[in-house]
Amino acid sequence: MSLVILRAVAVLALILLLWNPSSARLLPAGDQPIVLLDASLSMTGPPWQAALDSARSFAGRRAVVWRFGAGVTAFDTTPPTAGASDLGPALEAAAGRAGEVVIITDGNVDDVASIPPDLLRRPRIIVQPRRAFFDAYVASVEGARHVTRGDTVRLKVSYGAAGIRGSGLGARNAAIVVSVAERRLTSQRVTLPDSGTMSTDVAFPVSRIPNPGWAVLEVRLDGAGDAEPRDDARLFVLDVSLEPAAVIFASPPDWEARFLARALSDVARLPVRVFVETEAGRWRDGATLAPVAGAELTRAASAARLVIATGDPARAREFTARTAGAGPVLLWPTNGQAGDWYVEPPQSSPFTAALAGVSWDSLPPATAVTVPARDSNRTTTVALAARLARRGLARPIVTLEQRDDRRVASITAAGLWRWAFRGGAAEQAYRSVIAAVVDWLLGEQGAATRERAAPEQLEVPNGLPTVWRWTAPDSARPLAITLRSGPTTRTNTLRFDAAGRAQLLLPPGSYRYVLSGGPEQGVVAVETWSEEWLPRAPAISAQPGEATARVASVGLRDRWWLFVIAILALATEWALRRRQGLP
Repeated sequence: MSLVILRAVAVLALILLLWNPSSARLLPAGDQPIVLLDASLSMTGPPWQAALDSARSFAGRRAVVWRFGAGVTAFDTTPPTAGASDLGPALEAAAGRAGEVVIITDGNVDDVASIPPDLLRRPRIIVQPRRAFFDAYVASVEGARHVTRGDTVRLKVSYGAAGIRGSGLGARNAAIVVSVAERRLTSQRVTLPDSGTMSTDVAFPVSRIPNPGWAVLEVRLDGAGDAEPRDDARLFVLDVSLEPAAVIFASPPDWEARFLARALSDVARLPVRVFVETEAGRWRDGATLAPVAGAELTRAASAARLVIATGDPARAREFTARTAGAGPVLLWPTNGQAGDWYVEPPQSSPFTAALAGVSWDSLPPATAVTVPARDSNRTTTVALAARLARRGLARPIVTLEQRDDRRVASITAAGLWRWAFRGGAAEQAYRSVIAAVVDWLLGEQGAATRERAAPEQLEVPNGLPTVWRWTAPDSARPLAITLRSGPTTRTNTLRFDAAGRAQLLLPPGSYRYVLSGGPEQGVVAVETWSEEWLPRAPAISAQPGEATARVASVGLRDRWWLFVIAILALATEWALRRRQGLP
């Protein structure tokens, strides 16, 4: 009987070890608290000193202290520099360790909505609130990036007010002042709202900017009498050219020309001027709708590096024909055969490498395709083609040809602007096609053909890194960059990740940059402005936190005594069998 019991115990133990069921076990809390210290710009001043005192008190208990803001870094006592208050990454890192988690913050956390509730319930939260104050600020500045000396700079300036007006603070009337290098260009009176934001349009002639090239405009809110001056101004980087690099003749004006002009300004970084034919024989400036004489149209086309005719290109032939030998031409007729024309991937063309990353099946179809007249004396390269309803013969929609000494590209598909309108991957495909066409047309003249990297934004808020995007068709590689701000020169290296993006953190200022080994140069600006300066209601409040012990899942194979039971049962059974003379 005893042998049967021993065999049953051994077999049961082996079955449990093979099955390996798990059970919950309470782990100890540990003796090292983890302190997450808010190091964003909103903590500057008295909240930071109080937070440091609290962090030092926990450090006396051998606590681990981390700083969080735009990222998670080791603890030090330097003043806050982060332009964001992202708590989520720090909480996720702390959740993998036992021990009490303590958050010291002013309550202004940006990513509370995206943090799982169970992560927010566990930590103890200590809030060092900012004092209440009134603040007037410039929210944003929008406008054209590339202008010519004869243009007018038009800026849309958003401004607002927040907080509580105190005694002697918070004037209702203020002024928007635009200046460059401490030289006032224009000013405009505005009335501050009680709360929230408003916008106004500010315009002035480009001729007031003293020098062509890159200029950094300062748009400041004067006379507000608020308690926080660091968000009263924003910067706007502008490129001033003597003549437009691209001229668009749109007859009739449509969405195609509008989206093309914006894409040229963004991806090819060319100053663009648009002329529209609103009535037969009557051309107007696309920005102001002021009538334009034929002589001025001819002069603009002759001076441009790239001439574009959209809609019915024949309507602008009298201006473009006189520019023979002066520069390349892009013809974009939009009155072709209607239908759903789906663009196909390029087979073998100068665009194959530049458009390799485009997902063609996800793009909206073109709405019409024009069949161009064929000339047997010309050699034409088909760069892109489309099929009606994905059936039948493919028709060329982007063709490239060399006419004597001039390069001519033709885009015969209408409705491609819907790619840009959709946004996301479709917008990037539209920008890639436009950039590839411009690169081929300008050849060695085009900056876009030679640029390896470019900044994603020319102005960056205080405490956030400048982000650079790899734009060349080859693989990204580290690039040395030299930045000059006044008498200061610094050298860094842009290291691109798998997505072709590199980050560089700079202090506030205007920087002229040059990339080593290439012609890339320009201006980036880091503002003193930051959302962290604005008075905001705290997103999280103080709480005592939950118990710091953790529950973990432990399998039976992790329990040593089960192995001992199985071995003892088998060994004892064998010994008894030997004593009784059993096999």
